[in-house]
This record gives sequence, C-alpha cells and structure tokens, in this order.
Amino acid sequence: MSYVKQEYANHKRFVLSFHVLTLAALVVLLVGSVVYLFVDSAYMLASLLIVMALTITSVALHSRSFAIRAQDRAIRAEENLRYFILTGQRLNPSLSLRQIIALRFASDEEFVPLVARAIEQNMQPDEIKRAIRNWRPDYHRV
Repeated sequence: MSYVKQEYANHKRFVLSFHVLTLAALVVLLVGSVVYLFVDSAYMLASLLIVMALTITSVALHSRSFAIRAQDRAIRAEENLRYFILTGQRLNPSLSLRQIIALRFASDEEFVPLVARAIEQNMQPDEIKRAIRNWRPDYHRV
C-alpha cells in the first residue's frame, strides 16, 4: 500500500463513504420516516427500505474494515514485542504488515529464524504460513 506522508495537516482519517454517504443516508432515512408518518405512500416506503438496506450494508462493511485495521495494528505491536523479547531488537522495518501478520502463527522457536528467512527471501505471507512447522493458533482474529 502506498500512503501519503502523514503530518499534522493530514493526520485525521476521513472515509468519504462512511463519514458522508452513510451519514447522509441516515439523515434521508430520518427525514423520510417523519414524512412517511404523515403521508402514506408505497413509493416512499420502498425508497426508505432501499436507503435503509444500503445504510446497514455500509455500516456493516465499514465496521468490519475498521476492526481489522485496529487488529492489524495490535498484531504488529505484539509481534514486535515478541521479537524484542526473543532477540533484544526490534523487528526489521522492511517486513510488510502482511508478512508480520503471517509470522504471528510461528512458534517462538521458529519465529526468529523465519523472520530472517522472510526478509532474506522476501517471502510472501502464504509462503511464510506454509513454512511454519509448529503452528501457533490465533483464535481471536476478527
């Protein structure tokens, strides 16, 4: 992923489809529901149901992606701490987030050598997972 250099002026995260479109859909639902209260129209009800379905879909998709991003940050911190405990050093910054996420399944005995191998061979996440012999399960993944 390519990111714009973050600084104070651009550090806030703004997701157009969530912050604008979902909010607008909720306002339309609210106003439409109030109008429907006074004007009985099948077209109005059908329109409100469509907007409601789209809004619920948007909220469901965004809440999943936001939770996964937060979890990915936690995994990066956990694996960095685990590597530090095992080696006294921080993880190599050349490892991608996807590689770190794959490495979390490695047992402590395999972790350090597999990190070195992943860096040297620029292993893909699936390759890293296939190389693990003593799997450390993650039952808490979202």
